[in-house]
Amino acid sequence: MKALVITRVAGPESLEVQDVPEPQLKAGQTMVRVAVGGLNFADFMTTKGGYPGTPPPPLVAGREFSGVEESTGRRVMGYAQWAAFAEKIAAHSHMTWPVPEHWTDEQAAAFPVNFFTAYLGYWQAGMTAVAVQPPMWGGAPIPQRTGAPLLAGSARSGYSPRVLIHAVAGGVGTAAVQIGHILGVEMYGTSSSDEKLARVKELGLQHGINYKRHEYEEVVKNLTRGEGVDAVFEMLGGEHTARSLRCLRDFGRVIQYGTATGKAPQLDLRAMYAKSASVQGLWLTYLSQKPEIMGPAWQQLSAWIAQKKLTPQIGAVFSLERAIEAYKLLEEGKNYGKVVIRISS
Repeated sequence: MKALVITRVAGPESLEVQDVPEPQLKAGQTMVRVAVGGLNFADFMTTKGGYPGTPPPPLVAGREFSGVEESTGRRVMGYAQWAAFAEKIAAHSHMTWPVPEHWTDEQAAAFPVNFFTAYLGYWQAGMTAVAVQPPMWGGAPIPQRTGAPLLAGSARSGYSPRVLIHAVAGGVGTAAVQIGHILGVEMYGTSSSDEKLARVKELGLQHGINYKRHEYEEVVKNLTRGEGVDAVFEMLGGEHTARSLRCLRDFGRVIQYGTATGKAPQLDLRAMYAKSASVQGLWLTYLSQKPEIMGPAWQQLSAWIAQKKLTPQIGAVFSLERAIEAYKLLEEGKNYGKVVIRISS
């Protein structure tokens, strides 16, 4: 079968379409004929050797896909650690979900990583309506996160939680805006383009910040009258983690789910102390193995999908033969929404 293979650790130029053996099913897996793969920044980082837990090359690229389950004939979308960008994948059954009838294959391939990450970001910030079953730790249950606001001041009448979303025009960003709109969150979003910000505002973003023209710290400070936001969805790393901390209000949280700059997150300890703020990691690779978290998240997301409140935003579609171009578009940050790769017709 054809597959997109990372041949060496050398960036997108190391990608090649090759013939590889079909995968063999193991216990708990199901065979899926892949139609479309969803491209994530983690896929780009993997070509550079910068994503944890990935085997050394050569390996089949890709973490996200949509296609047809061979045993049932149903359309499914799924999440994997690698091997998604191939004509077939032996997918873990608990990591596949039915595709909504009104979605295209491209939209389905754009769902798992982006929407679960965005939803779990709101969950970790204490802003979702659905609680998860508390896991056990040391014989005692860890307290549940519920829809009750965690942050001081959130309970006052008429208050809407505030969130700053970096890369708001990307895959996770556009998902976070749609979910935030449903939850009644006041959203601030950064992007490099006024055009992209205008498109995200159509999804419900209230405050767009072109970071090439304005310092987002100052904009957030001015728009919130010095109070700051309750949470920041941060995937840049480096100095932006410290800057995001300074954008928080008292008891706020930076939800760190990536390091697109390639630099380790910096902390502003003075801001943390002064505001009783925190930085909390979000790694879908880890959370995806916890059914007590993923189950309730899918229950809520699927309900919103059925109500047609969520629509994955597709920015560009590439053929498998043009995969290198897709990776480079993502690297350059020029995409809107999701970049997807059509694996087969």
